[in-house]
Amino acid sequence: MKRKIIFFVYPEFELLDLSGPCSAFNLVNELYGGQYEFSVVSATGGSIKDRAGLTMASEKFAEVGDNETIVAVGGPTAHVYGLNDLTKDFFSKSARRGNRVVSVCTGAFLLAAAGLLDGRRATTHWRYAGLLQSHYPKVLVDIDRIYIREGNIWTAAGLTAGIDLALMLIEDDFGSSVAKGVAKDMVVYHRRLGGQSQFSAILDITPTSGRVRDVLCYARDHLREPLSVERLAEVACISPRQFSRTFFNATGMTPAKAIERLRLEVARARIEETLEPLEQIARDIGFGSAEKMCRSCLNVFGRTSQELRRAARKSRGG
Repeated sequence: MKRKIIFFVYPEFELLDLSGPCSAFNLVNELYGGQYEFSVVSATGGSIKDRAGLTMASEKFAEVGDNETIVAVGGPTAHVYGLNDLTKDFFSKSARRGNRVVSVCTGAFLLAAAGLLDGRRATTHWRYAGLLQSHYPKVLVDIDRIYIREGNIWTAAGLTAGIDLALMLIEDDFGSSVAKGVAKDMVVYHRRLGGQSQFSAILDITPTSGRVRDVLCYARDHLREPLSVERLAEVACISPRQFSRTFFNATGMTPAKAIERLRLEVARARIEETLEPLEQIARDIGFGSAEKMCRSCLNVFGRTSQELRRAARKSRGG
């Protein structure tokens, strides 16, 4: 059965968000007898330049049929072009027909603008998660996930996460063995370890000024101490309830999750670069015990504290 993949682009789109998934789908055609068909569409049709200045030919989007997959490609201008009424209508109609509607990276802004992510869990590039949450508060942004499926709506984190998502779509169509085969040919993990938190720095996610950033700077300097919502709210000079809401809207995560991330950023450097006992590191940065720090490392980095240290030693030839 033929399956059409429609990539939606706009000026300054990110080429990797298109080419990565397209390569994965095309390998299914070449190696496993798949029948994916591809098209690139835009609101205007014609030549569209990506963020590097390369030109991509596109067709003007039209009504889509059934059993199709529409991919909202990411790019730094997605939050602007997603507000176009014709674009919003295109995505909402596509979803209503039961098609898979997919976003890669900041393509999530196009889906959110069309109302497709209201009340749903969704992810995007970690750098834009706070912006997505603040612009579309009805979206349940999960900053750590590489990809998320909610019914026929799929979202992926930044850039190469589009390949992770494509592999899951291939598995949905052809089964696990084909998806694993494509992953081997692309020299990527079939299922990547850890979430995208392992690639981000918490202070890069937050606004450049304001209460939230001030609180995080304070927390970074007091990691060894208890950092409850009540204490952080005092630093922000607002009520705990208002602080929790403001913090989540700015970052897409809870204060507790952000503090864990701050502690992990400090912990990883000491785990990988020193010979300090893990128990001592855990106490110094507020985890309380090496066991708790180990669980957090596993959840975020996909490796335990001990595995991170062994891998760092091996890379140094130690």
